[in-house]
Amino acid sequence: MEKVKLKLPDGSEKEFQKGVTAYEVAESISKRLAEDALAALHNDSVIDLHRPIENDGSLRLLTFDDPEGKHVYWHSTSHVMAHAIEELYPGAKFGVGPAIDNGFYYDIDINERLSDEDLKRIEDKMREIVERGERFEREVLPKDKAINFFKKKNDPYKLELLEDIDGNSEIVSLYHEGSFTDLCRGPHLPNTKKIKHFKLLSVSGSYWRGSSDRQMLQRVYGVSSPKKKFIDEYLERLEEAKRRDHRKLGRDLELFMFNEISPGAPFWLPKGMIVFRELEKFIREELDNTGYDEISTPILVKKKLWQQSGHWDHYQENMFLLEVDDETFSIKPMNCPESTYVYKTKVRSYKDLPIRLSEIGRLHRNEISGALGGMFRVRQITMDDAHLFVRPDQILDEIGKLIELITKVYTIFGFDPTFSLATRPDDSMGDPALWEKAERALEEALKRNKIDFDLKEKDGAFYGPKIDVQIMDALGRMWQLATIQLDFQMPERFDLEYVNENDDRVRPVMIHRAVFGSFERFIGILVEHYAGAFPTWLAPLQVAVLPISDTHHVYATAVADRLKRAGIRVELDLRNEKIGYKIREWETQKVPYMLVVGNKEMENKSVSVRKHHKGDTGAQELEEFVSVISREIQMKKLSN
Repeated sequence: MEKVKLKLPDGSEKEFQKGVTAYEVAESISKRLAEDALAALHNDSVIDLHRPIENDGSLRLLTFDDPEGKHVYWHSTSHVMAHAIEELYPGAKFGVGPAIDNGFYYDIDINERLSDEDLKRIEDKMREIVERGERFEREVLPKDKAINFFKKKNDPYKLELLEDIDGNSEIVSLYHEGSFTDLCRGPHLPNTKKIKHFKLLSVSGSYWRGSSDRQMLQRVYGVSSPKKKFIDEYLERLEEAKRRDHRKLGRDLELFMFNEISPGAPFWLPKGMIVFRELEKFIREELDNTGYDEISTPILVKKKLWQQSGHWDHYQENMFLLEVDDETFSIKPMNCPESTYVYKTKVRSYKDLPIRLSEIGRLHRNEISGALGGMFRVRQITMDDAHLFVRPDQILDEIGKLIELITKVYTIFGFDPTFSLATRPDDSMGDPALWEKAERALEEALKRNKIDFDLKEKDGAFYGPKIDVQIMDALGRMWQLATIQLDFQMPERFDLEYVNENDDRVRPVMIHRAVFGSFERFIGILVEHYAGAFPTWLAPLQVAVLPISDTHHVYATAVADRLKRAGIRVELDLRNEKIGYKIREWETQKVPYMLVVGNKEMENKSVSVRKHHKGDTGAQELEEFVSVISREIQMKKLSN
């Protein structure tokens, strides 16, 4: 019999008969591993446990502790959910049902709107299907046969997905699970009994393939796990996320609001503008100290600019267009092409480079209405943008400085950044050789700075590869914020030059970068990360002064005036209310400090200090408190 050699995670190499399954390999190692295994990673492909292995290579058994294992578990549960829906709603049609970062969803087309009660019915039917212990069986067949199958089933969404596959002879895979069959690459669990615990979470509307011109489907979300504890903890996190929802907190704390009069654009309220301005001030100071020059470029720009930059071919659907004097203009979705005009205002020498141009300005992107979501997906954004024009020999040094800047900024907010390298996408423009050169430069910069990074294949911008920076918030959610993009294309398209040491005219390299990403999204993340309780330096209101009674108003006013002179944001609460009521009210407003003043404080020229969430911390002399809070603000301390 022919053999296959499989290298296991411990470094050992074992021989098995050709056609052995990953499940059989797991059994040969440990009965417990065979029970826990959900799928396997053979070389670079995740495969079903019972799929025959025909080639040598590495093999890793996947459990729910592995990200790939979770995805197999969740994707299989989405199939069971679709099966349940098909049994409960005959004639239901199905879009896609992938695993996502925290669970799964399936897009469905049925005639009635699903309610919470309907979700419970679907869950009950899912339990029936799980108890049947039906196998997930993979069938490989030519595309034309799959088309015939889904024509008979009258499922237009699967047919459309099949139509996108080139060539009728192309091989596709279906998965059968009991009476339910789906078009799917897989892999899946061995059988439905592997699915122990699950919860359907919500239903939302979703346009087919993300286009508002297409059919509106219902997207049913859920989560599943081998252990009930995972589900319980996940539901607790969801409740905590609701408590921290930036849309609710933004309204309650009077930071920002949204109105249908301008979908996808926030109305900044006075307190929210304080946070905005503090962030703006902070990033400007950092840039001033690191050699940036600030510019501002027009919002309304002629079509020909976007044609020259490549955005017209690659980004037009996201642009707001209008006709002015029989010419097509666009409200700019990004700043980069216009920064090239600033660069070209005069002849540049190699001695002038690097040139670092920053721009904090409004951009507009035509996001589809169904994708809008609070501050996290808006049509009007404010970016802390910058474009650096450098010599090739300066690339590594400049990217190193950008990594240092991003790390420093994020640390101040309590974030520990992680990095990814995103490579050339399918719809890229420009010379592949330049792409390869740019990707190598970014990779070398990450390695030189001893940065561990993940590879995001084909996820670069259309004009260049990039380094993406992610942070994890207080709820364990990952957010992609900062980006560093290396661009050889734009200097070519806009004929950018500098005079080198040999008096030759040569091309600079362009680096695009943002630190916050956008102020809107960053502030939304901060609101949820801090649950609205900003660090003192960033808080819209830093101190509330609370006199106990009318007889203390004069002293309380003097305290507030002293704080104002020190540059501290303060509010004086002279309402005729009991002190306990005032304290509770200001606690809900998440003000970092409350200063209670009564007879004792008047006599001693002191204040009784209360910290948000910590309560009474004792009395302090007024001048001592001013010194302490001023230092806290100056140092941008994280905790109150």
